[in-house]
Amino acid sequence: MWRERAGTVFECEKTPVTAARGMAVTNHPLASAAAAEMIASGGNAIDATVAALFTLTVVEPMMVGIFGGGTTLIRLADGREIILDGLSTAPAITKPDSYTPVSDTWPTYMETEGWANRVGPKAIAVPGNLKAWCEVAERFGRLSLAALVEPAIRHASRGFRVTPYLATCIADTAFDLVNDPTIASIFVPGGTPLKAGDLLIQADYAETLRGIAQHGPGFLYGGDLGRKVASYLEQAGSFVRFEDLVNYKTVQREPVRGTYRGVEIVGPAPPCSGGVHTVQILNMLEAFDLKKLGFGTPETVHLVLECLKIAAADRRAATADPAFVDVPVARLISKAYAEERRAEIDLTRAGTFESRVLSNESQNTTHVTIADGEGNIVNSTQTINSLFGARIMIPDTGIIPNNYMLLFDPHPGNALSLAPGKRITSGITTLIGKRDGKPIFALGLPGAHRIPAAAMQAVLNIVDHGMSLQEAVEAPRIFTQGQDAEIEKGFPEAVRSRLAGMGHPVVAVEHVAGGMAAIGFSADGTMTGAACWRADGTPLGMGGGLARKNTSFFTDPRGIAARAAAARKQS
Repeated sequence: MWRERAGTVFECEKTPVTAARGMAVTNHPLASAAAAEMIASGGNAIDATVAALFTLTVVEPMMVGIFGGGTTLIRLADGREIILDGLSTAPAITKPDSYTPVSDTWPTYMETEGWANRVGPKAIAVPGNLKAWCEVAERFGRLSLAALVEPAIRHASRGFRVTPYLATCIADTAFDLVNDPTIASIFVPGGTPLKAGDLLIQADYAETLRGIAQHGPGFLYGGDLGRKVASYLEQAGSFVRFEDLVNYKTVQREPVRGTYRGVEIVGPAPPCSGGVHTVQILNMLEAFDLKKLGFGTPETVHLVLECLKIAAADRRAATADPAFVDVPVARLISKAYAEERRAEIDLTRAGTFESRVLSNESQNTTHVTIADGEGNIVNSTQTINSLFGARIMIPDTGIIPNNYMLLFDPHPGNALSLAPGKRITSGITTLIGKRDGKPIFALGLPGAHRIPAAAMQAVLNIVDHGMSLQEAVEAPRIFTQGQDAEIEKGFPEAVRSRLAGMGHPVVAVEHVAGGMAAIGFSADGTMTGAACWRADGTPLGMGGGLARKNTSFFTDPRGIAARAAAARKQS
């Protein structure tokens, strides 16, 4: 499918799927299949999401794991909307000066001696994923935990074929993976990175998953697995202790809400920045006729870049744990504040806005968007932060821990500085769009601090530019925080040249952020799932259903008589 918008031509490389009983869009076909399997088994969207996430820990091991963190936006069939925060926290023994920074200036501001906050045991934060997933399933799902974990166990024990995407990620990180014998034995056996098509078996991890299926999340958060993991990490020099696992708690939060041209936008709350800054940017853009200006024109791209820079300048105030920092959410998402900041935009020239964004967040995340025919919608972004997290594996468990400590400012005294028990910050942007109270789309993606920009542009594509859902997720993207203006190569050279002439420091890039997963909702009850080319995203829909009530393949006269007699007896 080719799409032309004001001179910008792009090809949709994937096709959407339409169904009514359920829709799962994840960044791996086996995870989408696990979700569909749960719905076919009588589960709902919550069951499907948890099964998909467990499966992703096997088939996208470089992106997500039970020793990571994430955030989930849930809209229940009864209309309730909640955020469950399962983000990682700093271990209790950490201090603001636990790391030694190598510089007070960018681009090495976040770097520490020996990259201790990036690779190895000292980079690991307290995980929230497993507890959050199990809590969601227990509160809102229908199926047993054992049923939800079974597809992941199957793929870990029997193995699956490595995709080119996974193979590239392994090759790109092999220089670190080879330094840990346990993780190297799985992904770089004999010193050679796995290739696309190789069979990947994770026997130790399958056993860990079996233990979780039997014992529940307490297996890690206070049980035998937790003791084993904590003992190894402590002797390896990590800050994580068994007590950190025992004391970890998820947080339920109220979503951030705003409106854009009559569409209500629902997103995550701090310490996730995505909801706040998506609404902030949309508020600023609402005064401009983007539909008339057109998609991909220099005028439209210029306005979006300027609004992105303003949001970046404000991001410091809304990307810290609200338990530690006063976050002015109401002001940032107000229409009045948008009007105030909008006045700073020059329509003809790139401006300079104060920006001291402290972000070291990795793009290497995964996302699922799943809905069922009953009206439940789950939008969940999960990660172990960098590719393969801390790039070690806990022996005999198959667990790849996160490297979330990389996200804390190693300099004391700042909003993002390290503090015991503090939650990490994130660009997670799980969005639901509604019109007249009814969902019209749900979407999200990986991509770290580029996530809010990409998600916001998908909203513009749908609301302003009238794109189909598939076009909206695959359309070329842009990004800036006030430095380089990253423009995907899907935009014509003429557009990039014009922007450079307006003062933007244009850099042509292959892609901005990662693979988006989206679902569109129609008035007739059907759903459309779409995934983009930037990951192994795959939409799977559930149609059909059970036989009509009282339908039988062969009508036995004796059976009819027996049912009639039973009915008379009951009456």
